[in-house]
Amino acid sequence: MNMRAAFLAATALALPTAPAIAHNHSETTEVAADQAQSERDRLFTLFADSDERSLALNPLSRLFRGDDTDADKLGDYLTDAQFIAGRTDTQLNMALLAQIDRSKLSATDALAYDVFKYNQEQSLKGSTDRIRALTEVRPVNHFSGFHTFYPNFASGAGAAPFKTMANYEDNLSRHDDYIAINDRAIEKFRDGMESGVLETKLTIGNVISQLTTQIEIPIAESQFMGPVNAFPEDFSDEDKARLTAAYEAKTAEIYAAHERMRDFLRDEYLAAARDSVGLSQMEGGEELYAQLIESTTTLPLDADTIHQLGLSEVARVKSDLEQVKAEVGFGGTLNEFFDFVRTDPQFKPESREALTQAYYDIGKEVDKKIGEYFSLLPKSQLEIKPYDPSIEQFSAGGSYQSGTPDGSRAGVFYFNAYDLPSRLTTGNMTLYLHEGAPGHHFQISLAQENEDLPAFMRFGGTTAFIEGWALYAETLGYEMGFFEDPWNRYGTLQDEQLRAMRLVVDTGLHSKGWSREQAIDFMLENSGMTRTEVVSEVERYIAIPSQALAYKIGALKIQELRAGAEEQLGDGFDIKEFHAQVLNTGGLPLAVLEQKINRWIASEKGG
Repeated sequence: MNMRAAFLAATALALPTAPAIAHNHSETTEVAADQAQSERDRLFTLFADSDERSLALNPLSRLFRGDDTDADKLGDYLTDAQFIAGRTDTQLNMALLAQIDRSKLSATDALAYDVFKYNQEQSLKGSTDRIRALTEVRPVNHFSGFHTFYPNFASGAGAAPFKTMANYEDNLSRHDDYIAINDRAIEKFRDGMESGVLETKLTIGNVISQLTTQIEIPIAESQFMGPVNAFPEDFSDEDKARLTAAYEAKTAEIYAAHERMRDFLRDEYLAAARDSVGLSQMEGGEELYAQLIESTTTLPLDADTIHQLGLSEVARVKSDLEQVKAEVGFGGTLNEFFDFVRTDPQFKPESREALTQAYYDIGKEVDKKIGEYFSLLPKSQLEIKPYDPSIEQFSAGGSYQSGTPDGSRAGVFYFNAYDLPSRLTTGNMTLYLHEGAPGHHFQISLAQENEDLPAFMRFGGTTAFIEGWALYAETLGYEMGFFEDPWNRYGTLQDEQLRAMRLVVDTGLHSKGWSREQAIDFMLENSGMTRTEVVSEVERYIAIPSQALAYKIGALKIQELRAGAEEQLGDGFDIKEFHAQVLNTGGLPLAVLEQKINRWIASEKGG
């Protein structure tokens, strides 16, 4: 949407509604209904226009929805124009929203109003000049950067389509944007060197390793060449030859861009980067961390409160692990029990293929039970795949990539098969419940498949809800009977302990001055995680502060809301309906979710 269209939309929304003279009760009712419809129309016009403006600034978001409009662009990231346009867009949204009378909206539309307002307010808080100065000059780390995402995206195995000639040409054009973003990132890093706002030596060292790994792959074997190894059958030999040559040349340019970034980070930036790992040791970091906590948890929490909550939860879960140890008859200490599970061959995957089959089998078992707890099921299918070997070393234990809203592209549960001797099969069930069904796959798919919702609720969502739901989904394994097996229960308790430890470690690192080693030692002492897993987790928290807080905070809120509903509704409580209420309006801020569930409880009691 261009600025003229935005101005026209603003003008239209600002027009006053002419007063109506009611002659009788029927006419009064009709006028009220018309006014309510008018307010709804204004609200949803705003939603649609805002979405179009956002997509124009972020063409990748459009492509992930299955829409290839502007598919030849990645976006002008790391530019003043992009930043100013995004902030101006948010300010316009707030101005237009203020002209809509919330009291005339239906309950569902008022919920959408509240979520939209919350999102815009958070966006403004995160796009001040001060916050920008603390973030944009640190554009890349090993967990968050285009270099971690783009190779798979452009490989033919990611979200980008490769069915037509235009698809192949669009990808070449996107490569140009990718190269430009890489070069702009170098300049942003230089700005940070001048301002004193610096990334850590640890994260930059990891980025250097990632880029070196990518550069050492022969161009012919690069993920960027993936599309030319799987041409559609209707492409002519001439087109195939032309595109292959174009892809080879452009991939060489990408490699050169990676070398420029790698060499700059290695030869110039690394020496200037911070030795410390926490935000509290960075210029402006304490202020940034407070803003990130609010943004991540959607609740008015501070680092000290979260740290103490985490310590309490760690102690509780550790007690439950003691009970598992007793149940299986292990005679040593809890840490000796952890060592036993870490090292015993019975808990190691035999091969990548065996690990893949294990997840296939789990998926079938979950499918048999899911109908007892959910009336809403996604249209999109769920695929199960290991990470590509080129990125698995620095990837999490698992992740989810959404499918398309119409179900034409499946959602994907990725699991990590790097360093198989460090992977424990005891956690397989829980990881599937979290990343696959009924975790991320259900929550994300059901939201984007609900066409009654405005786009920002279908395709957006708060981290605290999204990750909180996925952790809550893990706990459903108890009701489904999967954790009657003590080793599966050991695995889910270890995963729950991970989320509890995150509250302690993330705040420890970024608020209390903890070192990387202190964080690693705490996690090894209080869980059965392997060192490989712990190091990956701790370095993730260092790279993306506060994100790890979302899981436990969100899950505790959903569990609290369910317990309240069960208590108040008694025999009238329907688990399927509760889950539908939680999931059918997207990833709400937790305070908004609480208000919604309380209204539902009151309605059920009244009915």
